[in-house]
Amino acid sequence: MLKTLAKSIRQYKKDSILAPLFMILEIIMEVLIPFLMADLIDNGVNAGNMPYITKLSIVLLCFAFLSLTFGALSGSYAAQGSAGFAANLRHDIFTNVQKFSFANIDKFSAASLVTRLTTDISNVQNTYQMLIRQAVRAPIMILMALFMSFRVNPQISLIYLAVIPLLAIGLFSIIFTVHPIFVRVFKIYDKLNSIVRENLHGIRVVKAYVREEKEVEKFNKVSGDIYKDFTKASNKVALNAPLMQLCINSCMLLISWIGARLIVGGSMSTGALMSFFTYTMQILMSLMLLSMVFVMIIISRASAERITEVLKEESSLQNPENPVREVKDGSILFKNVDFSYSGNAEKLSLTGIDFTIRAGETIGIIGGTGSAKTSLVQLIPRLYDATSGEVQVGGIDVRAYDIETLRNEVAVVLQKNLLFSGSIKENLRWGDKDASDEELARVAALAQADSFVKTFKDGYDTHIEQGGTNVSGGQKQRLCIARALLKKPKILILDDSTSAVDTKTDALIRKVFKEELPNTTKLIIAQRVSSVQDADRILVLDGGKINGLGTHEELLASNRIYKEVYELQVQGGGDFDEEK
Repeated sequence: MLKTLAKSIRQYKKDSILAPLFMILEIIMEVLIPFLMADLIDNGVNAGNMPYITKLSIVLLCFAFLSLTFGALSGSYAAQGSAGFAANLRHDIFTNVQKFSFANIDKFSAASLVTRLTTDISNVQNTYQMLIRQAVRAPIMILMALFMSFRVNPQISLIYLAVIPLLAIGLFSIIFTVHPIFVRVFKIYDKLNSIVRENLHGIRVVKAYVREEKEVEKFNKVSGDIYKDFTKASNKVALNAPLMQLCINSCMLLISWIGARLIVGGSMSTGALMSFFTYTMQILMSLMLLSMVFVMIIISRASAERITEVLKEESSLQNPENPVREVKDGSILFKNVDFSYSGNAEKLSLTGIDFTIRAGETIGIIGGTGSAKTSLVQLIPRLYDATSGEVQVGGIDVRAYDIETLRNEVAVVLQKNLLFSGSIKENLRWGDKDASDEELARVAALAQADSFVKTFKDGYDTHIEQGGTNVSGGQKQRLCIARALLKKPKILILDDSTSAVDTKTDALIRKVFKEELPNTTKLIIAQRVSSVQDADRILVLDGGKINGLGTHEELLASNRIYKEVYELQVQGGGDFDEEK
């Protein structure tokens, strides 16, 4: 885990080394000051030697200034190093997530990935800053203060040897008890994040059905679970403070008692006892600081493990050793394909899919909800891999292609149309980043989007809110189709992407596909028979299996499901899922 995380330090290694280095110099100054103070009291104040007092006072001021300077430099470098480390971690996680397949994302969940990129990295950042400063300061201060105190009086210093092991046992007991609780807390954080994300995404539905109270109740339950676990963990961690106070007060009392007897007996000076008190505070405060570091390590250990999981995760979809980097044409072959999202052959979404699509052919795909229409087309650009069997594009197994090459030749307008925050131009240029304004307007016109874009005050510079919430469903679909057209793909997949437009606009878009993309293979998933009846062939899916394949006329004559749906829609405006 530590080796994986350390890779993200990179250019901040210098800051991470200088921070503890200056911290050590600060400690040296702090440890020398009590020693000089004792000398000042014994040989200056008690002896009434003003020149000696003046001389040592100047030296002490210099040491104090150096201590301040070294401490400030250490803090500055630690802040830069920890912030840079966290920035690199966020970059590395986000970059790795971009390589994930849908299966990898399903494994972690979007909500969990967001938590790991935010809360978990913040925990690790804070701990890293403490590690390169306080975790260095505390043990070195303890060792140096112990060394100086043994020089002053070995007899009294033996008190520390009894107290430190007792404190160490208490701290480690707290660590091992609390860590499992924090592991559980961060998993609940994922759940809380998921609830908030779902609520905000579906806020219109929540308000339309007046379900605010139910959503608040659901949120409060998960938030309450976090509160209970955090309280339980905090109560255990809080034992660290009274344990520290017990050790500090015990040491001070013992040192005062023994030191007073030694002074009366003449074997110890007043200055030496004063320096001893300072070293005692330095040792015990360092132990308290060390306990705080341990608490942060407890909290961040669970976060570090979760971050490492994402960093070490490899995409379930990998390029072959020598990938094919050219797609010959848009022909598609499904060869006895079975598919399961879980990879379990007993829970198949698609079974025995076996058919061929010629380059430039238009294929309509219809089927009821859950018939695996979307699952079928997602195998073509290799968003998922077939569980068994083979999917070929251009006569070559999709697993033999360079993934980027394959996906550049397949444009997909998904069932859930998504626009990103930015201008309409920026969204369209996802299809071709170098497209001119004229080209943007041309594809928008083909997708029947140009007419409504021109009604906006800023035209193609109109800002689209995140998720496209400031445009209608039909407008969003047409912009997504325009974006796909701009890509000039060999294969175009439309997953129910005209469901929100009227039949006239739907017909115009299909006409454009036929005229403008004669050599592009087109797969159109739809619920309306009218959207696919002009296709070269129509595929009917039922329960993840092929129920029929043929032209509109052939299916009307030979396929019961297709005929019933057609008649329902023609006679009563029904759709594929209407109960028969």
